[in-house]
Amino acid sequence: MTSDFTIRTKRLLFRPFQTSDAEVVHRLAGSHDVASGTFLPHPMDRQAAHNWITERVEDQAAGRGVTFAITLAESGQVIGSIGMEIVTAHEQGRLSYWLGRTYWNKGYGSEAVTALVEYGFDNLHLHRIYAPHFHTNPASGRVLQKVGMTHEGRLREHYLRFGQRIDVEIYGMLRKEFLNSGGRVKERNDR
Repeated sequence: MTSDFTIRTKRLLFRPFQTSDAEVVHRLAGSHDVASGTFLPHPMDRQAAHNWITERVEDQAAGRGVTFAITLAESGQVIGSIGMEIVTAHEQGRLSYWLGRTYWNKGYGSEAVTALVEYGFDNLHLHRIYAPHFHTNPASGRVLQKVGMTHEGRLREHYLRFGQRIDVEIYGMLRKEFLNSGGRVKERNDR
């Protein structure tokens, strides 16, 4: 997992985070709307944004995960983050992502998740990729369904976020399901 690796999709470019991204991460991820559907620190000040980026870079260097800044391919503007925590012993990745509020409902989430799932199976040779999402964030569930992940269940009152007990929905995909689809994620438009 090299630190200079990028992934390109039709509209997006994923690149490694840089400490110079702290200001935009602070601005985008500091939103309560964004934070309420994630485990991002809130409030996220500039130092917290810098620390968050540093932790992601360290995890990638240690082989514990991959994290990319999601940028618009044409402008290079950072719009969010996508990554996977990797458990090598079990050949699995835990997918997570977030987008700045301005970039919701534009198809960027589905495009990003599709690309990272393909990267996880093709390049990281994972056996299983899964993604949890807060029950209070059904839009994330729709993204995971759209890219062909299977709903595997609900963990009741699994996390405590902003003083509320939150149920967590789990979606997953196995390598054989990915290969049976022709080695590409086929986005479902019927959902």
